[in-house]
Formats: sequence, structure tokens, C-alpha cells
Amino acid sequence: MATKIRLQRHGRKGYAFYPIVVADSRAPRDGKFIERIGSYNPNTNPATISLDFDRALYWVEVGAQPTDTVRSILSKEGVMLMKHLRGGVKKGAFNEEEAQRRFDAWKQNRDKEANEFQAKKDAKAAEDAKARFEAEVEKNRIKGESVAKKKAEKLAAEEAAKAANEAEGENTEAAAEAAE
Repeated sequence: MATKIRLQRHGRKGYAFYPIVVADSRAPRDGKFIERIGSYNPNTNPATISLDFDRALYWVEVGAQPTDTVRSILSKEGVMLMKHLRGGVKKGAFNEEEAQRRFDAWKQNRDKEANEFQAKKDAKAAEDAKARFEAEVEKNRIKGESVAKKKAEKLAAEEAAKAANEAEGENTEAAAEAAE
């Protein structure tokens, strides 16, 4: 029986997530499967991958063929590297401890790079937030100046109208006195 390690599509339209399963290659995509070994959710940032490492390694070693996407996922998680290292142990190129040491070194390097990437991303987000805040403060300052200027103009116009009314009132009183 030819087995494949592949993704099954679940979820709603526009928001899919994918269980990673081992299935007979003749079975339908979302149909019968032998074993579920993990899941892949591309909707999160970064994509969430949960994988039973030991079972995935077992199935790859016994000959299950991963699809292209699953091969990429297994490579990112280190399953394909461990298969390669175990092949070297079987050939006698190095021993099991050396293989484990190499795998651990690879994993530490991968984790370090992921942490550096996340730190850069967080720093950029903080910088963007600070820039947006400063832009908002500047907009508010300009708007405040504009409102204050309009209020001052309105107040000056009201005072001028009041002065004109008073002057007009004095003129009418003077004219009334003159008429008497």
C-alpha cells in the first residue's frame, strides 16, 4: 500500500486549517486516513504548526511520501534532517550521539533565528506605533491651533459687532438728543 503524508482541508470558506495525516494514496483528500500526526493553521501569523515529531519521523522512515507542502513543513520542523542524520548513522558515517548533537545545534540555530526575527518584528511594530502616535499628536496640535484661531476670529468679530452696536446706539442717542 502506497502511503502519503498530506494535508486534509477543514474549516470554513476563507478560513481553512489543515490536519496533517498519513493516508493511503488512493483515498480521497478529506476521506479515510491511517493516522493523524499534526496540524497546520496558516491563518495565524506566523503559521501555527503542531506535529508529533516521533510519529512523523517513523512514517517518513518507513517510506510514506510527503506532498510538497508537507515536505516543506517537515523540513521546517526538522523531521527530514533527522531522517538524513539517521541515514548517516546507519551507514556508519557517525554515531547516534553525533547525530543528536548536530540536530540539537540545528534546532538551537533555528530557534535563535526565529527569536531574532520576532524581536525585529516587535521593534518595527513599536517604532510604527510611536510614529503613528507622533503623527497623531502633530495632527491634534495643528487642529487645536486651527480651532483656537477660528475661536479668536469669532470672538474678535463678536467684539467688533458689539462695539459697532454700541457706537450705533450712541449715535442714535446723540441723534435723538439733537432732534429734541
